[in-house]
Formats: sequence, structure tokens, C-alpha cells
Amino acid sequence: MASQDGIREAIGLIRGANAATLASSAEGQPFASLVTPAPAPDLSPLLWLSTLSAHTRQLAAEPRCALLFTGTTDSPNPQTAPRVTVTGLAEPVPEAEVAPLKARWLARHPYAALYADFADFGLWRLRIGGALHVGGFARAERIKAGELAPDPVAVTAILAAEAEIIAHVNADHANAVAAIAEGMLGAGPGAWRLVAVDVDGCDISDGNQTVRLAFLARLSDSDGVRAALIRAAREGRARLNG
Repeated sequence: MASQDGIREAIGLIRGANAATLASSAEGQPFASLVTPAPAPDLSPLLWLSTLSAHTRQLAAEPRCALLFTGTTDSPNPQTAPRVTVTGLAEPVPEAEVAPLKARWLARHPYAALYADFADFGLWRLRIGGALHVGGFARAERIKAGELAPDPVAVTAILAAEAEIIAHVNADHANAVAAIAEGMLGAGPGAWRLVAVDVDGCDISDGNQTVRLAFLARLSDSDGVRAALIRAAREGRARLNG
């Protein structure tokens, strides 16, 4: 069994990534490419892919693939950076599910609205089969899919409350959102708005870039989200006020 710290860091890397490396294959030849994922509520990575791209054609022919999510390090040695490789099967998202998941993907990548409606693009999902987490140099452990997956009941509960949470926070607590983005997360001044919420954290965007607040633990209901946002806003204000 993987360590709880390793599982938590792996989840954070998957949830927080704005970019990842996709490993696909064509007739046995490995192929690596840069992609821009966003996590579904159940943690499945979402990819908005063009049929003009080689990796999309490869996934259609061979859905087995991997995604490498890499964190940051202050060390000159890149091997000290935390990272997680997720393996699984890629699949096009059924049309009936596309609209809400596309909106979630765009919440993470708002700049992509310029091309998101092009006819050659479509939404793909990676069904996670397992992962390898490396917490730094010589610190590797395998993680089972079930260890990464959130409680489906909690996912459903927070997803059901998400729209109301977002509307209320943005309408009545815009200053708190700004405090979290600028004070807690170190983003610059902007018209920050809450755009997505899940069991592990929330996304805040100014319409051009998106930053993420990771909760201290996985949450199961809207009350937990409210408490986490209040705590983060207080800390953000304290940091801004120095």
C-alpha cells in the first residue's frame, strides 16, 4: 500500500497540473507530446484534443497510454521534483457528458476558448488504471487506482452543490476569492472568480489564467467546502496584510 503522503501528493499533482506529457504509441513506436489536462470530479484527466494531432489518432487506434505530471523544485537537480505517471485507457467522452466536462476543462484553461469550438476538437478522458509516484530523488512508490479515487458519494454531493457554491461565493464574497488568489496562492491582482470545486480543492480564474487552492483533506459536502474557503480567505488576508 502506498503512503498517505505519497497518495496526497500524487492527487495534488494531477489536480493542479496545467500541462502534462502524454505517452501514446503508433504500431509499437512510443510517442510523447505536450497536452493540457484538467481533472474531472472523479480525478479522471480530461484532454481536449484535435483529430489533426498525431497523439489523437494514436489514442483512437491504441487507447493504452500514460500521462506524466511534474511538480517544481528549487534544486538544480530536476530529479528532486515530485512527479506522478498515471497509466490507463483513453476514451472519447460520450456526447451526453461533454458539455459539463468541457466547461470544467475550460475553467482550467480559459485561454482555450479561442479554439475550443473548432470542429476538429473533442473531449477525451483517461480512465486511471494505476500510478507511479516519485516524491523526489530515489523516492518511488506505486499507487493503485482505488487509492487515488475519491469517494463517489462525496464526488456526487459536492458536484450537486458546486453551482450554488460558485454563484454564492462570487456574488457575495468576491473579496475573499481575491484574498485567496493573491494572498494564499501568490497570484497577481485580477478579477478573480471561483470557477470549479471538487473534493480536493477549487479553481480560481481571472479569465486568462487559473490558480488552484488544494484543501487540507478530501471533503465530502458543501459545509466542508465553506469552512475550507473561510480558512483560506483568512490566511490570504493575513498574508496580504503582512
